[in-house]
Amino acid sequence: MKREDEIEKIRNSEKVWDFVIIGGGATGLGCAVDAASRGYQVALLEQDDFAKCTSSRSTKLVHGGVRYLQKGDVMLVLEALRERGRMKANAPHLVKDQAFLIANYTYWDNFLYFCGLTFYDMLSFGFGYGRSKFISKESVMRRLPAIRREGLKGGIIYHDGQFDDSRMAVNLAQTCVEQGGTVVNHVKVTAVLHNDKGKACGVKAIDQETGETFELKAKAVVNAAGIFVDEVMKLDAPGHKPMVKPSQGVHLVLDMKFLQGNDALMVPKTSDGRVLFAVPWHNRVVVGTTDVLRDHPESEPRALEEEINFILQTAGLYMVPAPTRADIISVFAGQRPLAAPKKEGKSAKEISRSHKIIVSDNDMITITGGKWTSYRLMAEDTIDKAIAMNLVEHRKCVTKHLKIHGWRPNPDLTSHYYVYGSDEPAVHELEHEFVMLKDKISPKYDYTLGEVVWAVRHEMARTLDDVLARRVRLLYIDAREALRVAPEVAKIMAAERHLPLTWVDDQVEAFKEIAKNYIV
Repeated sequence: MKREDEIEKIRNSEKVWDFVIIGGGATGLGCAVDAASRGYQVALLEQDDFAKCTSSRSTKLVHGGVRYLQKGDVMLVLEALRERGRMKANAPHLVKDQAFLIANYTYWDNFLYFCGLTFYDMLSFGFGYGRSKFISKESVMRRLPAIRREGLKGGIIYHDGQFDDSRMAVNLAQTCVEQGGTVVNHVKVTAVLHNDKGKACGVKAIDQETGETFELKAKAVVNAAGIFVDEVMKLDAPGHKPMVKPSQGVHLVLDMKFLQGNDALMVPKTSDGRVLFAVPWHNRVVVGTTDVLRDHPESEPRALEEEINFILQTAGLYMVPAPTRADIISVFAGQRPLAAPKKEGKSAKEISRSHKIIVSDNDMITITGGKWTSYRLMAEDTIDKAIAMNLVEHRKCVTKHLKIHGWRPNPDLTSHYYVYGSDEPAVHELEHEFVMLKDKISPKYDYTLGEVVWAVRHEMARTLDDVLARRVRLLYIDAREALRVAPEVAKIMAAERHLPLTWVDDQVEAFKEIAKNYIV
């Protein structure tokens, strides 16, 4: 997947695409894969990088949503559980089974959560990851040695999925290209075109790197811009009133000493009625999340002090020793696009999480809401909507069993290369081309210079942030170390792309500004 090839495809201004998709997060990429695999001509344009915003800042879970079950939203859970199973089957190199432990401090909670999670298992029949079971307090302490032991009455084990979100996004982009589609990052849509009947019929866009402009004609225009959907809707209809409210979720990244086991910890009810997860991920523990409504969408949101303190305080009720600010290796904030509340003062947790498809008066299709687990179903619904509107001819969805690029069963999870799936041998072959490419980016981590070159050559990584945040996950694993190695990584990228040292300096300065948001 080379950006130069994809740019060349969108230069043909006379071509009429079946679909132009705006936004390269989970939803947009899902739509592009669905459309391309049905045989439609599709072009996806992303203004920054694939999964730059919300889609790279998740809790790293593929799940039915235990908290939605608490609220009685059985159909939403059932839908997500089905998709959870399909996601693992279609991308086994990225999605794995994860055991979760609920530590209980009353006997009633043991009974209550066992019953609820047994029902959760029943809903996932045929798509399950493993059965829930009660375990004694001694077993809880063995499985999670760092758990608070005072008053412990036992626990419940249940199973969900865990994955690497931005790696999934890159693989979806590659899958789309393999299916005959076109995807380009760092290309911003600047206008929605309309025909003489006033209907959306394409877009104007600009290459953020070169300033080159493009005009793409299309039968259907899909707005999958996530937290920025309102901005795109204004391009279609200038009088559009905002319909999305960004809700911020923050995660802290800690050392594995705060779990000391392979199980994830799930806190089913926090002080303000939410749930909290502590999930092992790339030899770190990701703890979160929060749910705070924000006034405006941001591509690089910063964690609020109240969010950091809430997570530390809640985690401290269950972890021994309790984590402190000094223990935070990285912190990342993402914003979810939720339907704007109709009543002032409505909290984030009261706003619907289900996805919504909106058709404008000009026939532009907007898809918003949902979550990573349901990305495939959201895409199917979106493309089906375009068919129902007679914008394109009818073709059947084939993604329920479509293997994602990199598909590889039973990956070796002890190697950090497992996220490359079937590409792993090719990555190693590249590292053998030059001895220096085997060198590590950092002596503290296994990521290599060869992976940087691979990301530039084959995964459309264009900036230092693209590489250190979303191709290798160093910014999320250790923000300070990512900042320290940034100049060396930028030099490798510049050499690969034949760019001057001034590019290196500019990239390092830009990355410093981004990395500030990940350091406490």
